Amino acid sequence: MTAASPAVLLDRAALGDIVRRLADEITADHSEGVVLVGVLKGAMIFLSDLARAITDIDVTVDFLAISRYAPDSGRVRILKDLDVEVAGRDVVIVEDMVDTGLTLGYLLGHVRDLGPRQVEVCTLLDRPVRRIVPLRARYVGEEIPDVFVLGYGLHFADLYRNVPYVVDADRAVVSARPDAYVAELYGRGSASSS
Repeated sequence: MTAASPAVLLDRAALGDIVRRLADEITADHSEGVVLVGVLKGAMIFLSDLARAITDIDVTVDFLAISRYAPDSGRVRILKDLDVEVAGRDVVIVEDMVDTGLTLGYLLGHVRDLGPRQVEVCTLLDRPVRRIVPLRARYVGEEIPDVFVLGYGLHFADLYRNVPYVVDADRAVVSARPDAYVAELYGRGSASSS
């Protein structure tokens, strides 16, 4: 049995349009500057493009890293905290995807405890159909249905992060063989159509 090829959900052009739109929205809302806080590792590619697209205000970049949810506890912990002082500043947490909202809820609480003037969320992808915690991101690139996505920072077993577009893939296929789509996705080239 051969698995279906992943379908391109967001090609390079669409991602570029999203990044420019979100950069414009953040610039309009934060004229005094902003601290972009990327959530490692998934948001690093999106955050890099977003930070470069914001050209009219001061941008400071920092990162947070958290553990995976511990079995039986439902808890995460901070593995890398902020190095930048955020008290009294505007902060935008940058995520690759907001899904259940559990991780984001934890991160929002943590960052708010540091005393910023305001905290907003910017996410490349929003999958509200799976939301458990009723949170809304202020800046949303694209709302998606309940599909399994890879590329542009999104991964499985640390593969596919550097695919320069986002695909809708088959979770069962990569669960059985994590590298199942490597040759196909890296050989696809520009993926300029969706």
